[in-house]
Amino acid sequence: MARHKVEICGVNTANLKVLSNEQMVELFKKYKEGDEFAKEDLVNGNLKLVLSILKRYNNRCDNMDDLFQVGCIGLIKAIDNFDLSFDVKFSTYAVPMILGEVKRYLRDNTSVRIARSIKDIAYHAFQIKEELTNKLNREPSIKEISERLGLTEFEVSNALDSMKDTLSISEPIYNDGGDTIYLQDQIEDKNNNMKYIDEKVALKEAINDLKDKEKYIIIERYITGKTQMELASEIGISQAQISRIEKSALDNIKNKIS
Repeated sequence: MARHKVEICGVNTANLKVLSNEQMVELFKKYKEGDEFAKEDLVNGNLKLVLSILKRYNNRCDNMDDLFQVGCIGLIKAIDNFDLSFDVKFSTYAVPMILGEVKRYLRDNTSVRIARSIKDIAYHAFQIKEELTNKLNREPSIKEISERLGLTEFEVSNALDSMKDTLSISEPIYNDGGDTIYLQDQIEDKNNNMKYIDEKVALKEAINDLKDKEKYIIIERYITGKTQMELASEIGISQAQISRIEKSALDNIKNKIS
């Protein structure tokens, strides 16, 4: 049976080789002695490591070819700086460096404008985080990072949070085979005020004509301000069912006031 072929930057991922630990050690010895062909073999033998890291970013980047190249830059940096005396697997050393390059790329290409001062704090925080991760063999806390930078935990946390990916309120977050639930369905509306008396009267009459469960859900959602998740927990049905009942009720209301 033919192996599944996926091409990234012209590379057929089905044909990528994986090096054994013994092969890695031998190639690193040759590379440190000046053998550039050994470096090329090390890069080619670890491309699957880059791909395994990129899987988590499938929905966060429009051009995976670009991201693959960025990941390869991190891989090359790891190869250049790796020392066999570290007494750790190369993958353990390389993953944080590849991740660092990928995250920097995504951070610098975000569509949200962020103040340069905050970007600078975030950039230095990521550097310190990467350095401490390699040194401590664990992810450092915000407190440890802030102490190294001489900043407050709030400043560091705020800078790091500002670099996270943004989500559209139309982002689908759940689907059980029926109606899709979107992020906007989870946002509480506390400013839902009617402007005109006649619209208020028509709306009140339309709501009163709804079935009891529909009426309750509409009132709790759009007047009290509860989320679908809160109502699902309260009534004892799934969030998807709440979404369907709400949609049906809204359709009935629109039909009556249109």
